[in-house]
Amino acid sequence: MTTHVPSSEPTGRPKPTISPETQHAEINRVTVWGLAINLALSGVKFVFGVLGSSQSLVADAVHSLSDCVTDVAVLVGAAFWKAPADELHPHGHARIETMITVLIGVLLAAVGLGIGYHAIAGINEKDATRPGWIAFAAACLSVVAKETLYQWTVRVGRRVRSSALLANAWHHRSDALSSVPVAVAVLGTRIEPSWGMLDHVAAVIVCVLIVHAAWKIAWPALRELSDVGAADESRRAILKLATETAGVRSVHALRTRYLGPGLQIDLHVLVDPDLTVREGHDIAGAVKRRLLAEGPDVLDVLVHVEPFPDELGGA
Repeated sequence: MTTHVPSSEPTGRPKPTISPETQHAEINRVTVWGLAINLALSGVKFVFGVLGSSQSLVADAVHSLSDCVTDVAVLVGAAFWKAPADELHPHGHARIETMITVLIGVLLAAVGLGIGYHAIAGINEKDATRPGWIAFAAACLSVVAKETLYQWTVRVGRRVRSSALLANAWHHRSDALSSVPVAVAVLGTRIEPSWGMLDHVAAVIVCVLIVHAAWKIAWPALRELSDVGAADESRRAILKLATETAGVRSVHALRTRYLGPGLQIDLHVLVDPDLTVREGHDIAGAVKRRLLAEGPDVLDVLVHVEPFPDELGGA
């Protein structure tokens, strides 16, 4: 016997404080601002990098420009992943958000590797001019602007529980971090002209930071696309909550998978074999309500009811 409590039944889950429409609006607002800031910073860093003779700052401008691509991906994708379930997508569209998260990671890695290649290829070249103070000022401006944008984006991402928005936030932070070695390199070459190679070294460091951020963004999303289950700690919490529900004698065959920001759960509960179908259904409903209300980021629960202890292997 399988019981999937209809969504019209009370679940016991706290009502969301933010409606889907408001979530979509918040995602769009912070992302549009991010897109505008990234376009402005890309132009400033490129122009100041050329005028200030800083290869690493020009590379950092390309990094900021890559942020614009991910901003557009989030803006377009949000309109799809927030759509309700339909006949062709009965589990909803949350995986679109996961795919966009992977796309952000891949684009970020490609940009980082490109920057690293050009920096290493020119690391032995003698620079005719030292990076100027204008490049130092642009790098400092980038650190402040992108760290501020990161803090804002990550707050919204956590509030609306959006992995793509959180990935985009880390893209902003990687841009802020990548500007730090640029500023240090410019400062170093201004202090000691013979340290001209610092600018190339800084570009390589930018590459490493970008690729590291790309890995942290893409790997969890790729695991989700492979239907990875919940961690052991979450599984133990789920089993404990289900087992402690009134009427449940035992729990087994727990299966979990991530769908967007939360978990789908499928489990079997064993109950007194003499119960009526209605009583078994009520127990299953109680398990579902409890897991939705108290479980670790639970989105949906499918409960199979079996008699205890006669048919432990039943479906």
